[in-house]
Amino acid sequence: MSAIAPVLVAAIACFLAWAEDSIPANTEWRYWGGDARTTHYAPLDQIGPANVSRLQIVWRWNTASLGGRADSNWEVTPLMVGGILYFTAGQQRHAVAANAATGETLWTYVLDEGARAARPVRSNNRGLAYWSDGRNDSRVLFITPGYQLVALEARTGKPIPTFGASGVVDLTVGLDRDVVRPSEIGATSPAMIVGDVAIVGAALLSGTTPRSMTNVPGYVRGYDVRTGERLWTFHTIPRPGEFGHETWEEGSWEYTGNTAVWAPMSADLELGYVYLPVESPTGDYYGGHRPGDNLFADTLVCLDAKTGRRVWHYQLLHHDIWDYDIASAPTLLDVTIDGKRVKAVAQPTKQAFLFAFDRVTGKPLWPIEERPVPQSDAPMEKTSPTQPFPTRPAPFDRQGVTLDDLMDLTPELKAEAARIASEFKLGPLFTPPIVEGAGGKRAALQVPHTQGGANWQGAGADPETGIVYVPSVTNWYGNALRRNTQRSDMAFVGRSVAPERPMGLPLIKGPWGRITAIDLNTGDHLWMVPNGKVPEYIRNHPALQGVDLSGLGNPERAPLLVTRTLLFAGDGSGMFSSGPNGGGPIFRALDKRTGALIHEMRLPGNETGLPMTYMLDGRQYIVVAVGNRNAAAELVALALPK
Repeated sequence: MSAIAPVLVAAIACFLAWAEDSIPANTEWRYWGGDARTTHYAPLDQIGPANVSRLQIVWRWNTASLGGRADSNWEVTPLMVGGILYFTAGQQRHAVAANAATGETLWTYVLDEGARAARPVRSNNRGLAYWSDGRNDSRVLFITPGYQLVALEARTGKPIPTFGASGVVDLTVGLDRDVVRPSEIGATSPAMIVGDVAIVGAALLSGTTPRSMTNVPGYVRGYDVRTGERLWTFHTIPRPGEFGHETWEEGSWEYTGNTAVWAPMSADLELGYVYLPVESPTGDYYGGHRPGDNLFADTLVCLDAKTGRRVWHYQLLHHDIWDYDIASAPTLLDVTIDGKRVKAVAQPTKQAFLFAFDRVTGKPLWPIEERPVPQSDAPMEKTSPTQPFPTRPAPFDRQGVTLDDLMDLTPELKAEAARIASEFKLGPLFTPPIVEGAGGKRAALQVPHTQGGANWQGAGADPETGIVYVPSVTNWYGNALRRNTQRSDMAFVGRSVAPERPMGLPLIKGPWGRITAIDLNTGDHLWMVPNGKVPEYIRNHPALQGVDLSGLGNPERAPLLVTRTLLFAGDGSGMFSSGPNGGGPIFRALDKRTGALIHEMRLPGNETGLPMTYMLDGRQYIVVAVGNRNAAAELVALALPK
């Protein structure tokens, strides 16, 4: 052996020891999106391409332990802090703490709200918020079905008596309407913690057939995380004298509601800014009672989290009549554009755009053009003559409908799809809904569907490369208006008209589910892959025997998790698929540079929540909520064998 060999061996050993030591023994997941920037990213690589095939289930936590009706579509993503998982679960919305290594329940808490929570606006919830002073005060905050903010001691799950009234703040107070009932407003996403402020959004009644043009406004508010004191209110429907008030014409600001933030928020903790994805106003498909552009509906708003002061905003859709509310948290990344480092924010939308801005100034990273769009001919409706179109990145899913977008896997299917489509008004993105039967048509065929494109799952991102990964679906429906004086005081309400399926198959071409990788440094699409395989009912259809179905995907959005070496994705919940048998129990690891499949495994149920990961005592875990229509939901923890 040469004299160099022992030195080389020693050097390699030292390097391997350094590399092993450089991986933190404990890496936490303190926000719903992994971090306040909502990247769904963790810089972990113990589970990597070489060993991901060895993943196994190491523990399971079942919601049936809480009693009550099974919670099959559980959209939760747990937090992990100090070796403890924190999450919400069950129909009554318990707050739960569990051992992150074993899944053992440590404590549960539920607020007995009585009749207040008997008819919640939304029963589902995506999780909790965590705050600590870094010393001896650590708190878990959650929003109850009856729309109250509760602060619990993180170690014991006991309410903090100095917060609000014995640990509880009534969130229906301070919404500037005479009476706000809990059955009219609630929350599906956790509060966002920025410094010592908890920022709270809301979820409201569905706007398809609203009972009235009058509804609760979804104001966003900041609360002192120590005392529960309300510090500020941001009026998403501006009051007289406030910026944007003139965009609510004919006094419509005074009675219109919704315009809430029901999706998760994001924040830049260094800047102290919180980013609000604001939803559409009342109602979803008819705006004749709220003329104007309707700020801050369908607007990405940046606020100073300490004061509630508006820093900047950009309205992504004017006078929404498509239910294209901003349904996902924005993603914050630092990117390099033309040699300049930029603090960016990227917002996926239902209409399949990825809007990108400088998150400090609100300036678009690439030009956004106001382009003419079709106009409504519904009585009293006045649509915006233009809508914003980003010049980069390109749309990540199909937009609008022409004959070329229809199913064409065989000549017979193409002819049948054309026959069905002839019953509907076709047109580009932002074709307005029509009064049912107008021009002899049943409805306007809308693509994307009101569920999107993108939705609450949002995007995953790699902060090291500036690449954003967007899951989406190609979905469609017929958008019509009808009078319904028995159910609403509005002149028109929406009506969903489901087109026939050509021979029981999708009306629109695939891929029906996809993942798109977009480089935010350049605005370029890097790759697109289908989300898994087409459903069994399509694969086994007699009309498609011998037809190549590769590349068409499963009609579900893939819940994503990004790590240092992999992109994890799943079939999706199956709750909102565009056909029967959507979703599935398959969990996948992809090469995040190319989208190529590296490994897939079967979970006990469909993936209903977004996966998260953490390192505890030197072992990396991946935890994801799963469920199906016939069984209670579970948390499933994956890890490599010890």
